[in-house]
Amino acid sequence: MVARPFGIPVYISPYWLVFAVVLVVMYATGAEANLASTSSRYIVAAAFVLLLYVSVLVHELAHCVVARGFGLPVRRVLLYPLGGYSEIEQEPSSPGREALISGAGPVVSLALAGIGYELAKVVPAGLAHQLIAQLFVANLIVGIFNLLPGLPLDGGRIFRAGVWKITGRPVAATITAAWAGRVLAVALVGWALLAQRSSSILWLWLLVIAGFIWIQSTQAIRAARIRDRLPGVSARALARRAIPVPASTPLAEAVRRAQAAGAQALVIVDHENTPTAVVSEASVQATPEERRPWIEVGALARTLSPEMVLSADLSGMNLIMAVQQAPASEYLLIEPSGQVFGVLAAADLDHAFTGV
Repeated sequence: MVARPFGIPVYISPYWLVFAVVLVVMYATGAEANLASTSSRYIVAAAFVLLLYVSVLVHELAHCVVARGFGLPVRRVLLYPLGGYSEIEQEPSSPGREALISGAGPVVSLALAGIGYELAKVVPAGLAHQLIAQLFVANLIVGIFNLLPGLPLDGGRIFRAGVWKITGRPVAATITAAWAGRVLAVALVGWALLAQRSSSILWLWLLVIAGFIWIQSTQAIRAARIRDRLPGVSARALARRAIPVPASTPLAEAVRRAQAAGAQALVIVDHENTPTAVVSEASVQATPEERRPWIEVGALARTLSPEMVLSADLSGMNLIMAVQQAPASEYLLIEPSGQVFGVLAAADLDHAFTGV
């Protein structure tokens, strides 16, 4: 963390420094040599890159301030080579709030561009004038580009808010805006191919941005589809039937008992028949048949922590949050009475969301 403006933690990606150096060199070598010495041009180039990322930070903070004004918690702002990202922990509750939060960043960028334009009018020609002019252009491009209607850009979120308002279906709105982002990525690739002959730097830059937009929009589609399945996912429906076995039971015998009972999971119990561990299915499958009679089933089990014992009534986001507290391959499900209901396999939960 490098700062906490408005109490919002700001982090910088480790790749940012490398990219910043590249930008400094590109800007300095592109400056007019007859305006100043080489050392002066590098100083101004470094100032330009620094001010550019300060502008990006202000852009992201605008999102955060508006989001907090609506009572949404903000985790942090991350600056990375291609720009910035505001981690807002909750979705806005209405399309209007979504549009206002998303539009705040481009509005600020365009305002900074306006300030730079006015300053450029009064600053005499030279490197200082060039710096201000470049900042004007950079903020103008950032503001306008972010208004393009495709996720993950701010304009894509505004577009999503509009579709959400019209259809009343936020998931469908996300998928629509994400596909618009894919179309935008393809358009940028086309632009890159046209620009390849005139500027290799612009060609490469457009391809990088297009790849980033495609990846982010694809992830948005996947996340939206998972969120659409969320309400119908319940621990009770995904539970595997389990049988209790002592830890000293040979693995071959434990598997035989499970197959005879039609069970798909094994729970280790103590002498009082209290569950103490859950056998790892992956470990069982990895054990050769000829070794199973000589291995105690307890050697393939994970001791139950309190976070691994879940209510069979959990569903939706409550189930996801419970699983995230203690990542594991299997969880013990119990009834409200305390009776064992079954075992929840993380693989089954993943399949319910992804369909894979």
